[in-house]
Amino acid sequence: MKKFKFLKISKTKKLRYISNYKQKTLYIIFLPGFASDIEGDKPRKFFKYAKYKKLGFLAMEYSGYGKSSGEFTKGNISTWSNDAKLTIKSIVKKNDFLLIGSSMGAWISLLMFKYFKKQIKGFIGIGSAPEFLTRIMWKKFPKKTKYEIVSKGISKIQNGGYEYLISHQLIKDGKKSKNRVLNKKISLEIPITMVHGQKDEVVPVKYSRKVLKIFEKAKSKLNIIKGGDHSLSSKKNLNIICKELDEIIININ
Repeated sequence: MKKFKFLKISKTKKLRYISNYKQKTLYIIFLPGFASDIEGDKPRKFFKYAKYKKLGFLAMEYSGYGKSSGEFTKGNISTWSNDAKLTIKSIVKKNDFLLIGSSMGAWISLLMFKYFKKQIKGFIGIGSAPEFLTRIMWKKFPKKTKYEIVSKGISKIQNGGYEYLISHQLIKDGKKSKNRVLNKKISLEIPITMVHGQKDEVVPVKYSRKVLKIFEKAKSKLNIIKGGDHSLSSKKNLNIICKELDEIIININ
């Protein structure tokens, strides 16, 4: 994979990204999930795919993620969606693009429709987790964890084999009306595909169905991968997602 680059946002803030610069062509933008970086199998696979197809590509790390500046516990959906907006404007500029959002990245992707409606030509969600902070995470927390988050402002939790520091401000920010996406409709006639693992124990398949209901006029599809987990990062599953990408690009063209 190419060397990673940094986008300077301010004197104290820089965001790490990887791109395949192409002028006047379709871009693939990959937005990672909660606490994920861009060194994993998914961004690597999609970067290679874009290069092979002679398409532009962008994958980025939000502030507090990977090697981007900032503290993870000070970030939230408002911050991270703004990071995505600024990076897309700076790197992709006026080019058309399709979004691939993994887990929380699908939530961030949905928020991008507010800013780039005319440029977005397709969308793939992988284990989509819109509004997961309140609808999934907070609901699962035991009373002790909830009390600690509210009283101390932060708590270390375990989820899907990972440990996270969850702040009270993160939960509160996820509730804000500007960050809600499931109560809104998008009337674009573009191809939308949700890919979800049948054995996803982190985010139920119904959330991919909820995303499809947002798009009233889209050419929509749900692919439930038999035996698939939440990340869908195996070689077999990534090949399935790339076939879905092929279909979407054919529909765009």
